[in-house]
Amino acid sequence: MAMQQQLQGNWNEIKGAVKKKWGQLTDQDLVTAEGNTERLIGLIQRKTGETRDAIERFLEELSPEVKSAVGQAANTVREYAEAAGEHVTQAYDQVAERVQQGYEAAEEHVRENPAQSLAVAFGAGVLMGVIVGAMLRSR
Repeated sequence: MAMQQQLQGNWNEIKGAVKKKWGQLTDQDLVTAEGNTERLIGLIQRKTGETRDAIERFLEELSPEVKSAVGQAANTVREYAEAAGEHVTQAYDQVAERVQQGYEAAEEHVRENPAQSLAVAFGAGVLMGVIVGAMLRSR
């Protein structure tokens, strides 16, 4: 919250420097981005094609508060990405474990009930044969 207030406190200075450097930005563009570093950087990138690094360097030169806010935003994004990566890894591990458990349960069922399993597989094969045959005849 304090970073946002610092950005807003320096906004007029930042806005003037940004408009001077990237003249294709309109006042409305800057109103849209007001006080939000990520939004401002994204807006400049879209309008000018400038790289994020170049924009961040320019903003860092404007004021120490902006530099700090950009660094904090980058750290926040990095932290969210790391947390998301951990969640994805955990979810993948859980799914892999459940698939393995399902496979083992099916394997155990076949071992315990071989005749029933063979009958189910035979029935499924006959059913698929009928369906494929019907589809081929309908062409």
